[in-house]
Formats: sequence, C-alpha cells, structure tokens
Amino acid sequence: MLDIADLEVGYGESSVLRGVSLKVKPGQIVCLMGRNGVGKTTLMKSVIGLLTARRGTVAFGGEAIGKQPPDKRARAGIGYVPQGRDIFSQLTVEENLRLGLEASPRKMKQVPERLFAMFPVLQTMLKRRGGDLSGGQQQQLAIARALAAEPKLLLLDEPMEGIQPSVVAEIEHVIESIKRERTMSVLLVEQSLAFATTIADYYYVIDKGAVVLEGHSADLSVEEVKRHLLV
Repeated sequence: MLDIADLEVGYGESSVLRGVSLKVKPGQIVCLMGRNGVGKTTLMKSVIGLLTARRGTVAFGGEAIGKQPPDKRARAGIGYVPQGRDIFSQLTVEENLRLGLEASPRKMKQVPERLFAMFPVLQTMLKRRGGDLSGGQQQQLAIARALAAEPKLLLLDEPMEGIQPSVVAEIEHVIESIKRERTMSVLLVEQSLAFATTIADYYYVIDKGAVVLEGHSADLSVEEVKRHLLV
C-alpha cells in the first residue's frame, strides 16, 4: 500500500527526516509516535505531497508518487486529516463534506450516508458553518470529509489532540470499525500507548528525525517506547 524508503526531508538548510523507511500494508492500522518536533507531521506532509523529499522514495500502490502534486495523490486514494483540522470555517458542514467528494474516483454527488452513521452529530448540523462547531465536532467533520472520497489510505495527524473524551471515544470507534472491515489502511500520529497497543497493528517511533523503534503492537515494550516519548 504505502512504502517509504530512505526519506530525507527538511526546511531550508536543516534536515527534519533522516533516512526514514516505513510501510503500511493493505488494511493495516499503523501508529506513528514520537516527541513533539521530531518529524511526524513532516512525514505526513511528505506522503500527501505538501513537502518534497530531498532524497528517498514514496510509493503508493506500487507506484512512485514522489513527484505528484497533492491533488493527484488525493484522487489516487490518499485521504489526509492534518493536525489542526483545517476545515473551511465559512462553509457549512454540508459544503465541507461535498468538497471531500472532489477526490472521489467514482465522481459521487451525494454525501455517503455511512458518514452520518459514523458521526451522527454532523447530520444535525448540515447547514451550520464549520467555524461554529466545537473543536471536537470540527475534528469529526475533518475526518468525515477525508472519508467522503473513500480513500484507500487515511492519514490522521493527532486526531485526538485537544478534544473532549466523548469525541475521542467516537473517533476511536470509527477507527476500530475501519480496522474490522480491513478495506482501508490508516497511518496515524498518536501519542497514546494505550491506543498503539489496542487498535494499531504496527507501530513506529521517530526520534530526532529517524525511526528508532518499530514492531507489532502486540510485542510493544512500553518502557522502551516511553524512553523516546518522555521529554
């Protein structure tokens, strides 16, 4: 599905990612962990095409996509929910969701009903502006917008950050349902060890721009991971 090899990415003269290699298999949930500022968001932006690699390759579905723009990657089946949500605050919930359909290969015109089954609150707020929603509701909208295009790979950058526990539980439930279906892969940035050990199939830990730990979540060593997460 996703195959990153020897990736080096930076800003200006400084390097943020240094030789990162990472894989996400079809139907797999992969958790990416690490302290703040070690390169997790940089990696996500490199996958979706917002940053260009200095060295290394990014392949999706067996095809090199390192030179493709973000819109082409989205239409190829990569959905992206950035840290901070980035919904369109002046547009309604329905308009935000319809924008998500633009990346659909099936050229869908109607918002899939299953999105409202995942996030029932959105159906009651279709005519409200995105900026009028709470932080947790905006996060649900951002995830639903990415799912509207039925991506093959969903990138989630800290989806549980700064939102109330009840919404966290709803998002976890959605990810659990995706895992059960095994029709979509997920790569998410998340700091919760509990999440990595219960929902994720595989994990990577980044420190100082490099992968320092990886493995199956069932074999995760909490103490070893904590050494790279604690400041």
